[in-house]
Amino acid sequence: MEPAIYKIRKNFLLPLGLVVLLGCILMISTIYLGLPKAKIIILGAFLIPAFILFVESSLRRVHLFADAIQVDKALRKKRIPYAELTAVDTIQVRKRIFISLSSENDFLILSNSYGQFGQLVNELIAKVPDEIISAETRNLAAAPPKKCSDVFSAWLAVAVLALIIYVQLRGTF
Repeated sequence: MEPAIYKIRKNFLLPLGLVVLLGCILMISTIYLGLPKAKIIILGAFLIPAFILFVESSLRRVHLFADAIQVDKALRKKRIPYAELTAVDTIQVRKRIFISLSSENDFLILSNSYGQFGQLVNELIAKVPDEIISAETRNLAAAPPKKCSDVFSAWLAVAVLALIIYVQLRGTF
């Protein structure tokens, strides 16, 4: 049987990718127009973390195997067999959810940035031993909250970058 695979939501990755693309366009236009080096440095300080976040988010996967959970991140993987788990807890900060999977030697943290998060939680609960699942996690599985603030923020950054590019290039062509 194939493992269930969960990825970061595409409705977040799309605007984040556009932020990186527009940031690169802005960087090229800033260099081309010969603007002050301070602007280039500030833009680079913004662009590098955005690029790293995009790559990390694009490569992140959760695999639910029959006997273990595995999280793939850029350049690393972490796998914990369900039998080794000692606790499954939930932390909720407004609409941001974090599920902590703990074992004697290791832990994993999953957030509701993954697509089909409710299905992920329900499938996880079905596979781990009942006695280690917290009441909060069971309640979350029944009604997971929808999170959209990160998507809104990413689209807002796209709009701001597009406006900056427009203003910067308006008189050039």
